[in-house]
Amino acid sequence: MSIHGDRILVTGGAGFIGSHLVDLLVDAGARVRVLDDLSAGKLDNLKEVRGDIEFINGSIRDAGTVNNAVAGCRLVFNFAANADVPRSVEHPDLDFFTNSVGAYNVLAAARKHGVERTLQASTAAVYGEPVYTPMDEGHPLRPISPYGASKLGAESLGLAWHHTYEFSFTAVRIFNTYGPRQPRYVIHDLFRKLQRNPRQLEVLGTGEQVRDYCYVSDTAGAFLALALNPKADGQAYNIAGGQPVSIRELVAMILDTLGYTNTEVTYTGKSWPGDITRLVADITKITAQGFAPRINLSEGLLRFADWIQP
Repeated sequence: MSIHGDRILVTGGAGFIGSHLVDLLVDAGARVRVLDDLSAGKLDNLKEVRGDIEFINGSIRDAGTVNNAVAGCRLVFNFAANADVPRSVEHPDLDFFTNSVGAYNVLAAARKHGVERTLQASTAAVYGEPVYTPMDEGHPLRPISPYGASKLGAESLGLAWHHTYEFSFTAVRIFNTYGPRQPRYVIHDLFRKLQRNPRQLEVLGTGEQVRDYCYVSDTAGAFLALALNPKADGQAYNIAGGQPVSIRELVAMILDTLGYTNTEVTYTGKSWPGDITRLVADITKITAQGFAPRINLSEGLLRFADWIQP
């Protein structure tokens, strides 16, 4: 299935993962339209393709703006969101109106304009604390943060519309993605702390938290593959790297990547409200559709170090 010459919308396309997907779409010959209010994204993330895309500075919270952006598009990828769990705890209204109501605006416009498929960037936070691990797509959905709840609202709307209106929709539950252009989160923050002081490193939590990291090019590639796969319609999929590690193990890998042998590491023993202790994905469902992570964590950390170091 070719997308060459097709108009495709990426909301949040100036953000971390969204901008990498934009790169892939441009490389595939698509006519890409980006809708982003630049509250979290940056035009600098699109500098390599700026002359090849249409950029709209606007928010998915504005239904009229969304309607105009969706018009004429074959595919829509909705990445626009507040993706900061601590911020969602402080401002749950922001998450609800951006992540849930904003998603409704995207879905309504996509249905109105006959979009072939809409893909929603969702999150592992919809699962909450695990009942079992690894968590497959059938795991209970019990989010413990306003962020997780707002994203569950977005994907639930889309899946309900699929069944009610024969609307083509896929939800993609991202676990932990990292790589170039990442503005924050664990791997980014650990590298930045070590840049400031390679002798001492303070880490939130106990170090026993477990995460499943996926390099950003693999995550973006999975979104594109699912968009082109008719079997993905009406489904939810986990995306992760398939290599879960504890934060202690991650810290050791980062120190080894940087060649630091004398760093004193301390753990605060406490993390932020809404932080899930174990996020380990079962990616059997998406691998059955041909997805396989290409960049393992060791290689990914080397690539990330090359990008983040001046």
